[in-house]
Amino acid sequence: MPWDPTQYNKFKDVRFLPFFDLSKEIQEASIQKAVDLGCGTGEQTALLTDKWKHVHFTGIDSSAEMLAKAQPLQSARLTFKQQTIEEFASTSDTWDLIFSNAALQWSDQHDLLFPQLISKLDTGGQFAVQMPCQSENILNKLLYQLADSEPFKTQLNGWNRPSPVLSLDAYAQIMFDQGLRQLNISQRVYPIIAPDHTTLFEFIAGSALIPYLERLEEEEKTAFVSAFQAEIAQTFTQLPALYAFKRILLYGVKE
Repeated sequence: MPWDPTQYNKFKDVRFLPFFDLSKEIQEASIQKAVDLGCGTGEQTALLTDKWKHVHFTGIDSSAEMLAKAQPLQSARLTFKQQTIEEFASTSDTWDLIFSNAALQWSDQHDLLFPQLISKLDTGGQFAVQMPCQSENILNKLLYQLADSEPFKTQLNGWNRPSPVLSLDAYAQIMFDQGLRQLNISQRVYPIIAPDHTTLFEFIAGSALIPYLERLEEEEKTAFVSAFQAEIAQTFTQLPALYAFKRILLYGVKE
């Protein structure tokens, strides 16, 4: 899936807020070897590396476009690798910290994936994950409904992407069953104040919209975007609009 780092980073300030909240949960003393899953352009990974001077970080992402932006940030304690989350889950390496900010929502079957990831923690290792609550966020709902309507359902050959993100209860049980303790699991709202409908469209255009557009022909893309923008305008009738963007934050320590 081709990513556009420039488009994605238009909302860097908003996207960084949950990153900072998640990183506050991490206990520094026990970390020497850490991985950032879905590191994107590497800016956040570099911030973590600067914060903890004795930790070696590996940033992993499947996007060559994103990693091209990350390469200049490499250092003696920060390296990057092109790899999918699923490929990482099948490796034998173990870690003191598995960190992931706004990435695991792109992977399916969390009931299987999360136990695999947690198994890669050494004793005392920390698990820190943040994801958007896609099934509850309005823009994601509108996108899913549009793709399920004609003519787009036919043009997409019936493809759609229901969110793989589970409930807080489900993640709490998985984390507990896999030996994580000191659990801190929460849902938080990060409000976006949009002065116009274009702002709302641009926010999702850099992420969830991408896999839909890549499956459509050029004329179909134009029609899909126009229809999506119309749905946004019909839903958010008051401007400026408040978009209550919900995210899940998960933290635990391996016994």
